[in-house]
Amino acid sequence: MVKRKGSEILADELALNGAELIYHVPGESFLSALDALSLRHPSIRLISCRHENGSAQMAEAYGKLTGRPGLAFVTRSPGATNAVNAVHTAYQDSSPMILIVGQVKRELMEREAFMSYDFRTMFAPMTKWVAQIDDPARIPEFIQRAYHTAMTGRMGPVVLVVPEDVFEEECEVQPGKPYERAVAGSPDAASVERVFDLLSQAKKPLLVVGGSGWSEAAREDIQTFARVNNVPVVTTFRRRDIIDHDLECYVGEIGIGSNPALLAHIKDSDLVIMCNDALSDVNTIGAGYMEGFTLFAIPVPRQKLVHVTSSFEELNRVFQADIALLADNDAFARALATHAPVDSTSRAQWTRDLRQTFQAETAPGACPGAIDLPAVMKWLRQRLPQDAIVTNGVGAYATWSQRYFSHHKLHTQLGPISGTMGYSLPAAISAKLLYPQRPVVCFVGDGCYQMSGEELATAVQYGANIVVVLFNNNMYGTIRIHEENRLDGRVNGTQLVNPDFHMLATAYGAHAERVATTAEFAPAFDRALAAGRPAFIELTIDQDAVHTRYSMTQLRNRNRNRNK
Repeated sequence: MVKRKGSEILADELALNGAELIYHVPGESFLSALDALSLRHPSIRLISCRHENGSAQMAEAYGKLTGRPGLAFVTRSPGATNAVNAVHTAYQDSSPMILIVGQVKRELMEREAFMSYDFRTMFAPMTKWVAQIDDPARIPEFIQRAYHTAMTGRMGPVVLVVPEDVFEEECEVQPGKPYERAVAGSPDAASVERVFDLLSQAKKPLLVVGGSGWSEAAREDIQTFARVNNVPVVTTFRRRDIIDHDLECYVGEIGIGSNPALLAHIKDSDLVIMCNDALSDVNTIGAGYMEGFTLFAIPVPRQKLVHVTSSFEELNRVFQADIALLADNDAFARALATHAPVDSTSRAQWTRDLRQTFQAETAPGACPGAIDLPAVMKWLRQRLPQDAIVTNGVGAYATWSQRYFSHHKLHTQLGPISGTMGYSLPAAISAKLLYPQRPVVCFVGDGCYQMSGEELATAVQYGANIVVVLFNNNMYGTIRIHEENRLDGRVNGTQLVNPDFHMLATAYGAHAERVATTAEFAPAFDRALAAGRPAFIELTIDQDAVHTRYSMTQLRNRNRNRNK
């Protein structure tokens, strides 16, 4: 062994575990770590971002796409506090992520030093584990535990806090070993038989798939099971890419803005198999816009319920399952696919009915204004290869892509379940840096964009040639809907006076287009793809086109009639 600085030990441990991209906003507290990474492991790309939220969201998106921990460095407060939003996203979205926070020197601890904070307390409620490394000799131990914790069970974020002088201190220590993900194991044969016994008795079964960490093998197995057993499949909120939408067994998505006809079918089902996801409020919205935990009865659903997950804490947390099974997702999907199929003739019509509901849901509908958004989404789907990645943030604008842009390959959708605005641009940059040969399209609203728009400079700097499609209706659309529903249309702060987005994108060095009609979109998009640099397309959207299910006028008239 030779003496190494703490920063060198950290750099070596990250390289040992396969780090390839590290997102950061440079800070004095971890400059030694950046230097060690550059000198010792130049193959690891260091991406200098414009805001800590952007860097951490890029790491979260990396984890969501790859199933491996995304890595971000931020300096002490306010760098760490800026990253909180992304850590919360990783927690609620079950994305593996490791955030490393530079801290003040150990001698300054507990003295309210400049930019210091107790990060263990701050991050505790939104992480799987948060710890401070006070001895450089323990860095290999902490890094191995961080990878293990982020990857085991329900995946999620880990935060490691490192005082500045720990990076500088030298010591001798053995290197760790590359992490190996620990899995929950295979389901026992008796439990699998019980699942198929319930399925054989069901007239209206439903398979619900979601969560993180899906492999191609698990996806193929779950699709095989659904096809041969004639079981309709629903994806959870913003996990639409788990199932190929061309399959006759795929019937739609639950969550915010779900198809009311699909929700009615689910309430009429007699068996629900929930695979690899939490039965959260978002995934149990039964009516309205945000009425969570109403899709199934609490605590005992009317339907027979099978819940299979690798996280013991998620089982029977709100809904009591008939079969609560702790199992690895790949192993459970394989057990379903290899089991002898049960007779499915009695539920063939049930599957056809739900598929027809999905087809009606995705058939292009009306759209106020000069831009036909359903037609734009359908054209984009035909224009882009099936492995193109699309991202979206949070806002009513996202309902257009959620409803009308179909998915056929795994890991082609990035969107925050947590409800964080400003996500789609950092996520798109991360996706493009990871997969430079695949087209990446960022859908973003005007309000959403202005929470992370500075990262367009990051895209330009590192050649992340994404295409940003901005929906500009000069308002916070989702909150405006709430105003219409709850305040009789009184507007309090949701109108926006926006910058000239076309000029702003040009100033950043991006190719810029402005589209005001449907006919203008296709040639503008083709120019954007061919630009050889990040591109930005501003869509001027009529405020009446606030949502896929109703126009602003329809919403207002409905509420007026309700109040008469």
